[in-house]
This record gives sequence, C-alpha cells and structure tokens, in this order.
Amino acid sequence: MPSLVNEFQPPDSEDLIDLYSLVSINGFLPPGEPLKRLPRAYYQPWERILDNLPTLLKQKTLRGEIDTLNILATSRLDTEPEWQRAYLILCFLTHGYIWGSDTPSEVLPPCLTVPLLQVSNHLDLPPVATYAAFNLWNFSSSAGRDFTDVDKLEALHTFTGTEDESWFFVLSVAIEARGARIIPTMLRAIDAVKHEDYETVTRALDDMAACIMQVTPLLDRMIERCDPMLFYHHIRPFLAGSKNMAAAGLPNGVFYDEGDGIGKWQRFRGGSNGQSSLLQFFDLVLGVDHALTSHHKTPKGNSGAPEKAAAGDLSFYEEVRLYMPKPHREFLARVSRMDKIKDFVHPAPAPAFPSPAQKRLSQAYQNATAALGDMRQAHIQMVTRYIIVPSRRPAPPSSAGVNLATTSMRSSKGPAKDLTGTGGTDLIPFLKTARDDTYRAGLAVASRDISITRLYTAKNCPQRDVRPESAEEQRAHFLRRTD
Repeated sequence: MPSLVNEFQPPDSEDLIDLYSLVSINGFLPPGEPLKRLPRAYYQPWERILDNLPTLLKQKTLRGEIDTLNILATSRLDTEPEWQRAYLILCFLTHGYIWGSDTPSEVLPPCLTVPLLQVSNHLDLPPVATYAAFNLWNFSSSAGRDFTDVDKLEALHTFTGTEDESWFFVLSVAIEARGARIIPTMLRAIDAVKHEDYETVTRALDDMAACIMQVTPLLDRMIERCDPMLFYHHIRPFLAGSKNMAAAGLPNGVFYDEGDGIGKWQRFRGGSNGQSSLLQFFDLVLGVDHALTSHHKTPKGNSGAPEKAAAGDLSFYEEVRLYMPKPHREFLARVSRMDKIKDFVHPAPAPAFPSPAQKRLSQAYQNATAALGDMRQAHIQMVTRYIIVPSRRPAPPSSAGVNLATTSMRSSKGPAKDLTGTGGTDLIPFLKTARDDTYRAGLAVASRDISITRLYTAKNCPQRDVRPESAEEQRAHFLRRTD
C-alpha cells in the first residue's frame, strides 16, 4: 500500500515549496473532501434538481424542470469550494439537459447558460463538464483526508444513480491520490539535475516506477463494480461534449443562450481522463514527446478551446490543459520550463564510457517510462472492454435515441478506429499513439546505451557480432527489470 498522502513533507527548496503551493497535499485533488452542498438556501433550486437527477433523466422530465428555473446570480458564492460546487452542479445539469432525452438539445437555456458562464469565468474553466467536475470535485471519503482507498470513496453525484457510475468516477480519484505522493519526489529530482545528483534522480525514478506500478492495477478493478454494457449505453453518453459530435446530433455544437437574443454556438470537449494533470505531469517529468499525437489539432478560431487561447493551432495536449483548473495549468507550465530529467539521462554528446552511476540512472529512466507505457496499455485494454466490445454488441432495449452510444454502434466487423472519445478524439489511434510515444522515450535511451556498447565492441573486439538489434530485442531490453 502506498504511504498516506497526509504524511507528506514538502520539498526543502523554497522554489519548490512555492511550486507545490499550486497543488495540494493530495496532489491535484482538494486538500479535503469537496463541498457536499451549497450553504445558502438561495441555491436550493439547483441542489433540488441535482438530488433528483437520475429520476428526472429516467422519466425524461429533466428539461421541463430546468426550464422552470429562474436565472440565479453567482454573487452569493463566497469561497472557492463553493464556486467549485456550483461548477459541478451546473455541469451535471448542463450535460443532463443536452443528452437527457431521445435527441440532444442544441440550445442551452439562459437559466443554465448565464450562471455557468459566470462560474466558468471565475474558475477559468470552459463552460462544459470536465474531469474536474466529474472526478476531482465529485467524491466523498469515509477515511478522512486519505483518498487512496477506492473502497472508501463514493461519488457525490451521478447521472444514473448506479454504483457502476460512482465506481467509474472514484477509481480515477484513487489513482490521483496514490499518484500524488510521487509529485514532491519528482520535484526534488528535477531540482537535483542542476547539481548532477545521480543518486537522488535515480532513486526518484525508481520510486516513480514503483508508484505507477502500484496505481496501474486499479484499472483492472473497474470490472468489479462497473458493468461494461451499462457504462457504454447509459453512462458514457452523458460524458460527451459538443466537439466532433455531429453524428451524435450536434452538428453545430451547442448554442449557449444568454437571453434577449444574445448567445453563441460553442463546441467543447467532454470530460475525460485525458484532462488529468497527473498524467501530463508524468509525461513532463519523463520528457515523453507527443509530437506524433500533435495532429490532433485545434484550428485557429475553433470554439472547441476558449477564445483567448485560439491565437494559433494547439496540439491536443496544449488544448486539454485549458480544461484543467488554473493552478494546475500553471503548475504544469512551470514544470515544463524546469531542467529536464531526460536530458540529464541522455546528454549530448553522450559519454563514451558511462559511469556506473550513469548506467543505473539510465536503467531507472527506462523502468519508469516502461511503467508509464504499461499503464497506458492497461488503459487501452480497459477501453477495449468498456467501449470497443460493447459497440459491437446489440444495443439493449433501454438504449434508444441519438447519442454517443447509439451513433457509435459497430458491427462485429466495424473499425474500432472510427470510434470517438468523450473528449472528441479518434479514440483508439490516439491512445495507441500516446502509449507508443511513452515506450519510445525509453527505447531512445536504451538504443543509445546499446549503440555506445557496440561502438566500443566494434573497435576493440572486432571478432564479436555487432548486428543491429531488432525492434523486438530492443523492446525486451527496454522492459528488462533489475532485481
């Protein structure tokens, strides 16, 4: 079991303590449980509908209930947890309104649009349900401030009222909590690069690999309490955004009606685990280059990203940061400007005769990238079980209408590559490329080490075989573990 995150001691460096202030003792999760209710009675109309959300959706009466709401002012929200709670409420109501009938609603009414735009502007988040709304701010814990035990977590709100959906949400919470303990360790490692402290960086990479390997099995636990067919047909459609959803009934996105003839068509990505700041932190620390996934572009002027960020084309990873809480975006931006562990592991020019410390560092880096690649492979396997396989099976009688599930149905011979993720990506090609990028980072270092060894062998032992390694042999070398 990972150590309790509330036993964490901050890094010693003042610069790192300042950086760590952008996250919490639980990493990208709040320091304590999210707010369960808005304290002012003024907001009870929102809370009342959210309490009854599963029933209203099942009866297909949610839109009628929401249409009776007055436009509530956000000026009575005081603390940041209250703003976060308001964002969660309005995002759940928004997605329920859009996807909660036989056909999606292309127009969001002013009673949702106006406060949602105000709350989103305050939090500097897009007015759509994000990973923060569904996961980071949507759970309770029976274990106090230790959020690492998934069995002691429960989602505050779901669309379906099922344990399946709660389990789906809180598994990500547990992953975030368990991964949080490695954040200060890796910040110290980055700080140690400028001192050429091989031991500290190597030990940190070993800890990172161990942390990821402890987190990955949580993905396999999804099947314990979340049925794949229920997820695909009844949960996943509500997670979708309005970007790349023409086939699901939103060819123009969603019109955010502010009343009095004011409004705007918008296209936003839906909530997905791709918006996890923890995963981007892992990539930044290891220097994983996702250049090959940068073809997932947001063209200039496309409303899938906030207007202020549309000055030029954004890669998927740049755009998705706009869906993260502002402090987390700033944290990742600052980490991206710090010394690079990968450059320390793989300096240019490479040393002709690496020292034992350099060899241990290289192996630790390869192990860490292998662990992250294996985590992404486990995620692909989970996506196959929960999306690919259900998309090829007959839809249950309870699944009807137009949404992400019904428009993604494929025959047993249908191409999985055509499926769209809730975040608007080409699901399987995107995930496989991200996985391969991760493995490639470690293979680059492994290949460099092998090349140096072979150059020395060719010069000094010409009688020995120095044939190039096959890709399979490089992969085996990359994944080799030390005792």
